[in-house]
Amino acid sequence: QLQLVESGGGLVQPGGSLRLACAASGFSLTIGWFRQAPGKEREGVSCISSRTGTTYYIDSVKGRFTISRDNAKNTVYLQMNSLKPEDTAVYYCAARPIGVSAQEMCVMKLVDSWGQGTQVTVSS
Repeated sequence: QLQLVESGGGLVQPGGSLRLACAASGFSLTIGWFRQAPGKEREGVSCISSRTGTTYYIDSVKGRFTISRDNAKNTVYLQMNSLKPEDTAVYYCAARPIGVSAQEMCVMKLVDSWGQGTQVTVSS
């Protein structure tokens, strides 16, 4: 299994921005970000395929979040803009070494490795 280490979470006011980073111990074909708020199921927020560059976003973050990856550094980023209180959750980096599409990984939660999670709190 890959080792995934997240960074970049924190407290931000509504309308603010944060950038999450996930450093992987090796190469992963598909990698993404999931989140889990208290009392809710974990959901796929955004995923990206390293082979095709194809991305997937859950509807609630489209136009506000951007996922990107640096394959040379085995690092994936999630730029989060115009944050809302409902974005508050623990955000987890996830990876799938065997190829699945970005949408399959996020929607079907096809994950082999999880990071430890980083808290994002959006509050005034």
